[in-house]
Amino acid sequence: MGTRRDVLGGIGAGVFASALGGSAQAAPKRKLGYAVVGLGYYATRQIMPNLKDCEFAELKALVSGTPAKLEKYGAEYGIPKTHQYSYETYDRIRDNPDIDIVYVVLPNSMHAEYTIRAHQAGKHVMCEKPMAVSVAECQAMIAAAKKAGKKLMIGYRCHFEPYNLKAIETVKSGALGKPTLIFAEHGFYAGPNQWRLDKALSGGGSMMDIGIYSLNAARYLSGEEPVEVSAMEYTDRSDPRFKTVEDRIDWQLRFPSGLIADCVSSYSSNHNHYRVTGRKGWVELEPATNYEGQEMWTRLEGKREQVVLPKPAKNQFVRQLDHLPECIMSGREPIVSGEEGLRDMRLIEAIYRAAREHRAITLA
Repeated sequence: MGTRRDVLGGIGAGVFASALGGSAQAAPKRKLGYAVVGLGYYATRQIMPNLKDCEFAELKALVSGTPAKLEKYGAEYGIPKTHQYSYETYDRIRDNPDIDIVYVVLPNSMHAEYTIRAHQAGKHVMCEKPMAVSVAECQAMIAAAKKAGKKLMIGYRCHFEPYNLKAIETVKSGALGKPTLIFAEHGFYAGPNQWRLDKALSGGGSMMDIGIYSLNAARYLSGEEPVEVSAMEYTDRSDPRFKTVEDRIDWQLRFPSGLIADCVSSYSSNHNHYRVTGRKGWVELEPATNYEGQEMWTRLEGKREQVVLPKPAKNQFVRQLDHLPECIMSGREPIVSGEEGLRDMRLIEAIYRAAREHRAITLA
């Protein structure tokens, strides 16, 4: 079993240059200011700590319905009272020129409302995934961004993670031959009494949460959009966690090339893995989409090797957070725009329908 160090040359170089901010970009006159909406675990443990390492962005404002959180994180990050907002005073961000971008990190059912209100206040938006809880909401968010003349980006951080980008380019390079099968599995044990287990807040169960990683990975690894979906759900309704949401969904996507993706989403089992297989071999990541610690393996020409990339100067969170300001300054569209979130939501609705109707759904 061999091990090699890849220096980002050859396979992957083009993807890294474009997706990770490889193009020359003049330093802005000032960093663009983020207002973070929703001060839960992800915002306070991942997003806010990484903003300090951004080249083009900084944390300028906080929005929360909990005064104690505003006080705590306001003090920690030096955010003055004038830049702290409740949900009731949220629309006043319109009058704060220090806020350029609003990062919506709220339960799924609140994404559309707070994104649209941010655009109406004249701000650009980064919205966490899933983009919303329905296709109609996604479309309304995109329309609001266009009306305001502002950017809308969805928080698909894996599009900025080096090993995921390396896997994409390995497939694109033809090293595997024609890809025939993708297997993507994501799941964890969801403990009780979480907002994600309340459909009114989450819009659904594991599919709307961890399942989106399997779904989006199948799309970015294939480089295609599926033409057919089938699905099967299993949920133990005697489990008090699952009064309103589903536990596990297994689904299959058929792509125009004939490639088939088998995907798993689960709230009762732990996995974070994908593999793409072709005639010449395979590439896999496990863990694939964690916050850190990705490991990549290939089997090419009968030889199994681990691919080890140099530690990047900026992690996936910093790259994601810097990408939107770069797009605002350059006039480019984000590589994960609102349209990307809408594509996933169309598929999620089709997956739910396929499971509910016990039949394959042909996609337009």
